[in-house]
Amino acid sequence: MSELTHFDAAGRAVMVDVSDKPATSRTAVARGRVVMARETLARIQQGGMGKGDVLGIARIAGIMAAKRTHELIPLCHPLLLTKVTLELTAAPPDAVEIEALVKVTGQTGVEMEALTAVSIAALTIYDMCKAIDRGMRIEDVRLVLKDGGKSGRFEGS
Repeated sequence: MSELTHFDAAGRAVMVDVSDKPATSRTAVARGRVVMARETLARIQQGGMGKGDVLGIARIAGIMAAKRTHELIPLCHPLLLTKVTLELTAAPPDAVEIEALVKVTGQTGVEMEALTAVSIAALTIYDMCKAIDRGMRIEDVRLVLKDGGKSGRFEGS
């Protein structure tokens, strides 16, 4: 197993020094889902939520979150992301599937940005629908693809 990179020899938390790493093309894809009552999903699909277009707003929230990951997670580098997309898909009878794709040409990867995008999109769905369904569950947030950089390609499920 690899060594942890965010700690110095004394065990103190540090930001990883990437200044000597070459800028390369890097991609990450993350997925997750929000499970809800069937009636909640039906209302989302019909545009029947009083707060507006749930999936559209969650998409924007996820994109904004990816861009601000370095402000949310200590020791993450601020990155000039070149692409962030979120796909939010109704998965009848009772879920919304979320997938985020994030790209950068830089010295460090974008796994945290993709995971943050999915997480915040899911939380936005919860926030917009909680008045009618407090039993929603955010599930299975995970990295499914990481490509680029020294460690190469990772594919999860």
